[in-house]
Amino acid sequence: MRMKVALAAAVLLVAASAADARITKLKVVTKESPTFGGYAFAGVGQYEKLAGKAFGELDPNDPKNAVIVDIKLAPRNARGKVEYAFDFYILKPIDLGKGNHKVMYEPPNRGSKTHDALNRGAGGDDPGALTDPAKLANTFLLPRGYTMVWSGWDYSAGTSSDDYNITITLPVAKNADGTPLTGPAYEYIVSGAAAYELNYPAATNDQSKATLTHRIHLDDMPEVVPASGWAYNAGGTAIHLLPDGARFKGGDIYEFSYTAKDPTVNGVGFAAVRDFNAFLRYEKADGSGAANPMAGDITRIYTEVRSQPGRMLNDFRTLGFNQAENGKIVFDGMLQWIAAADGINMNSRFSQPGRTERNRQDQLFAEGVFPFANQQMKDPISGRTAGRYDACSKTNTCPLAMEIYSANEYWVKGASLFHTDPMGKADLPDHPMTRLYFISSHQHGVGNGSAKGACQQLGNPLDSGPVLRALWDAMDLWSTKGVTPPPSMVPRLADGTLVPPMPQEKLGFPKIPGVTYTGLKSTRYLLNYGPAFYKTGIMSINPPVITPPMFDNPANGPIYPTYVPQTDADGNDVAGVRLPDVTVPLATYTGWALRAGAQANDGCEGTGQMIPFPKTKADRIASGDPRLSIEERYSSLAAYTSQVTRAVDEMVAKRLMLKEDVEANLARLIQAGRATGVLK
Repeated sequence: MRMKVALAAAVLLVAASAADARITKLKVVTKESPTFGGYAFAGVGQYEKLAGKAFGELDPNDPKNAVIVDIKLAPRNARGKVEYAFDFYILKPIDLGKGNHKVMYEPPNRGSKTHDALNRGAGGDDPGALTDPAKLANTFLLPRGYTMVWSGWDYSAGTSSDDYNITITLPVAKNADGTPLTGPAYEYIVSGAAAYELNYPAATNDQSKATLTHRIHLDDMPEVVPASGWAYNAGGTAIHLLPDGARFKGGDIYEFSYTAKDPTVNGVGFAAVRDFNAFLRYEKADGSGAANPMAGDITRIYTEVRSQPGRMLNDFRTLGFNQAENGKIVFDGMLQWIAAADGINMNSRFSQPGRTERNRQDQLFAEGVFPFANQQMKDPISGRTAGRYDACSKTNTCPLAMEIYSANEYWVKGASLFHTDPMGKADLPDHPMTRLYFISSHQHGVGNGSAKGACQQLGNPLDSGPVLRALWDAMDLWSTKGVTPPPSMVPRLADGTLVPPMPQEKLGFPKIPGVTYTGLKSTRYLLNYGPAFYKTGIMSINPPVITPPMFDNPANGPIYPTYVPQTDADGNDVAGVRLPDVTVPLATYTGWALRAGAQANDGCEGTGQMIPFPKTKADRIASGDPRLSIEERYSSLAAYTSQVTRAVDEMVAKRLMLKEDVEANLARLIQAGRATGVLK
């Protein structure tokens, strides 16, 4: 991750305008019309690509912006406004009248576009470069006439580049007298680099005011690296190990605590997302008078995300940013893939939006912070009462939401808090504007069944794409026609499908030869960043401590109980949206995995597992595997094909797969059965 600095003076001059618009200038750097090699979509026609940089400004005294931590300490222009700039990328029908007047907006994940799972594999950071007619015709969004929009919001995404990486340039907060703001900062280092670039520069190169520790396993006691074993670079923007030439050990855990300076005002990223989409939807021109390329066209904006930006949009809703400065709604619907109940480490001083909690990484950053659920409730630990939809409910600007996530979010984060009370004692009813869909046995993100990487078992190849597309169309019908979407599908305490991970027998996970099961699951703590943090976003303790002495009743305990999905005898999750691969399985699929090598049995981050069934009864008996073999499950390829066909048909009937996805999925499943070498 790279630290972004304040806008240069030249950029500020370019952005300046006497107009009062929030987007002061839209600068198109690249226009390709037509794009996609000139391909024309039936009924929609050709598309064009617009890419460039947008400039915006915020009134720090506007109540809609007051929630942004340190906004009043940011530099101001001559009009008293706070300036910022970001990259954008738009794919739109050349003839907007032939489009569907709806936008798919994706806030990029660490600068990259991640819509490929939704768009049938067609993605990349320059999606307009795709020219293959067969692939274009098979895409999901473009034949439907959607405009597709991306814009920068995350300072940690790096710098702009010719490959259309999307980022943002943010102001740096200063003391009232112009001197640097300083405060406690914390870095979690697992890379094997020769040097580690800090997210914020050190306020001093005095090593006595910083601490570097090292450990191999998460549960090891950290050992302090003496001052003779590390050093700052000359500018205090990076650290390296000594003697010169030494490298951080890849996979090992290093933690660095120090006093930093010059915090970027990261919460401006929320406003940048709000204001750019509101501009495209409601304004005729930018502050300089240049025409809005989408003026008068947009009737709906739906978001699509993968992981990190979904957590940003969770906080976006919580903080009230779905109300534009003109008072109108920004997003009508949100398709949230693998974000679950967490927020993002963004709207606080010295925050790091690029961080994400896993079993062995980034567990001390402010991500899993109450409120967890969309419904309003009281947190008996902190005493706070809140819900993610409170702010938008007051202004009638709440979006519909399809909250879709994997088993990994239960194991490495706190997904069960999305649908239980904070103390894990009772299930929650649906929020009227949201539905929750757990994709059973899925890992975090894209499947990788052909490789182990740092893990003990093969990765999990399950593909969420068909479900995402079906629920996207369901969300559109919900928004435009009021058609009720499929009911939520999550594990529940009441029916015993949501359980503690230990003992193993309680979970139901089988004892498979050669497969280690430890019950490793992240714990959701109420972390203590200092007495003012939860009101001001300013930490006085970083890294935090777990015991919360600032609360009236610490006897309630600092842990929010969380649970995981119960499995069947094969080790596949019982509840949720069961893909045909899980309903008619050839393997055990899990959302969790454990590391191999030096860090053995620590969590293997977002990866899951695929543990193939024994092929024959003889193989099963010889290995002692408790799971039935493929031979015993399916008498022939025809029998297996009949079962997967029925499973696919059931998905379609439940509106969890589109008819247009049936043929490709059946072909894939039948080929998987044939590839076992057992089914004839």
